[in-house]
Amino acid sequence: MTIALLLTAPVMAQDFPRTPAEYLARMDTNGDGKVDEAEYVRYMSQGFLRMDINGDGVIDANDGPMPPGRKPVKLETFQHDLIMQFHRLDLNHDGYLDAKELARPPR
Repeated sequence: MTIALLLTAPVMAQDFPRTPAEYLARMDTNGDGKVDEAEYVRYMSQGFLRMDINGDGVIDANDGPMPPGRKPVKLETFQHDLIMQFHRLDLNHDGYLDAKELARPPR
């Protein structure tokens, strides 16, 4: 569900980082060379926030046409899924993602 929402966001191609190092640089707001859970969730939530046109914390038909059968998605549910994804990507379980971990496809 997370990826489907991000892929449907109306974003220009130049907005997407092209390498793991670029992802790391964009997500790493404190400049420590790694991405913590909060940085990951904040960055990955940007697509949701752009799609939530009315700013009510829910992506639903009030924000635009929805595919048939698609249920509304709440921001907190979306972010919970991101947290779970973060921990699946954190292979060494150190609480941070490095560029190599960011390069792995979500599991």
